[in-house]
Amino acid sequence: MVKVSVMGSTGIIGKNVTFNIARADTVSEVILFSRPESIDKAKGQSYDMYDALAAEDIDCRLTPSCNYEDLAGSHIVLITAGAPRQEGMSRRDLAFENAKIVSKYAKQVAKYAPDAVILVATNPVDVMTTIALDASGFSRRKVIGVGNHLDSLRLKNYFARRLNINSSEVHTRVIGEHGDNMVPLLSSTTIGGIPLKYFIREVELDVKEIIRTLRNAGNTIISKKGATEYGPAYAISNLITTVITNTHKILTVSLYLDGEITDVNGVALGVPAVMYKKGIAMIVPIRMNDYETVKFQKAAEEIRKLTDEVRESLKSDN
Repeated sequence: MVKVSVMGSTGIIGKNVTFNIARADTVSEVILFSRPESIDKAKGQSYDMYDALAAEDIDCRLTPSCNYEDLAGSHIVLITAGAPRQEGMSRRDLAFENAKIVSKYAKQVAKYAPDAVILVATNPVDVMTTIALDASGFSRRKVIGVGNHLDSLRLKNYFARRLNINSSEVHTRVIGEHGDNMVPLLSSTTIGGIPLKYFIREVELDVKEIIRTLRNAGNTIISKKGATEYGPAYAISNLITTVITNTHKILTVSLYLDGEITDVNGVALGVPAVMYKKGIAMIVPIRMNDYETVKFQKAAEEIRKLTDEVRESLKSDN
């Protein structure tokens, strides 16, 4: 019996994640957690999803709830609640208000589901990962932000389409901030096991333009359709499935660091990690060139500064 709770289940990302993991047929129950004023919407979504799941003979239980007690027994609690990003907004614009929501929910998770892994999707996700860690009191290996997993998938997809090859042949990662200070690890990117630099010699690639495209991907989608939806939802669903199935895959997620990467500590950033049923089994050591190292350390400085400001804001509110 595997139980997952989605806090913020009536939002665009929350409802898509709920349906994705229910449809994957690896979860026995999903709690569609919402605010009391949204509980009818959560119920309506569960009825709609049940109709779709019946077409594939899937018997996952969907439980709409606004009671924290229903979180009990969860293997994973996803926190995706918060204000969505609008066109022209940075993820940082959301930090102070969303921190209040994430802190409140993380405390309740600690109370009612102390054995759960907390997965944070609320933006700015690196900051919110630290806020959830503070509020829950959990081990840092049990509080995971979605981080650069989606950014890494976007970069993988870019190279696959640009080079006209199957995406399974592309091995690449983005680390650092899920935002302006993301760091594509181009120095260690390989295509079919061959370093990217040899492909750049044969195929005309504008690396600076690749980075700009990657950084602006979310805003580009928001400007055209109003919100990012499928990419984030599937990336989050992939993270949840990886933990549930205990496959020990290496994914790039946001974690509170203690010197594992270029001696950066006291801040949550996207790094590659081995994931298993209890959260993080190991942070993967990586080698970067000088440019990437400088950019990663800059990301750490920027996110640490914002995180400290948000922490102080929460203290003054209390």
